[in-house]
Amino acid sequence: MIIPIRCFTCGKIIGNKWDIYIELLNKNISQSAALDSLGLRRYCCRRMLLTHVDLIEKLLAYNTHEKDAFFQESFPKKNI
Repeated sequence: MIIPIRCFTCGKIIGNKWDIYIELLNKNISQSAALDSLGLRRYCCRRMLLTHVDLIEKLLAYNTHEKDAFFQESFPKKNI
């Protein structure tokens, strides 16, 4: 879902490194080199970024609040 703020094992702050990590991967830098450049040397911290699945964008597709607003604008209720 959302990247954890700290490593579960050692407690190092890793939450601020996710966006930079993704940018490095998009530049075709290997995962190992990207993690090294971020200063993540311990395998526990590396695991946190390597195994993270970013599902927040997929879950926002099911946001009912936005769908309700769309239907209220498209099909307003008529007072009878």
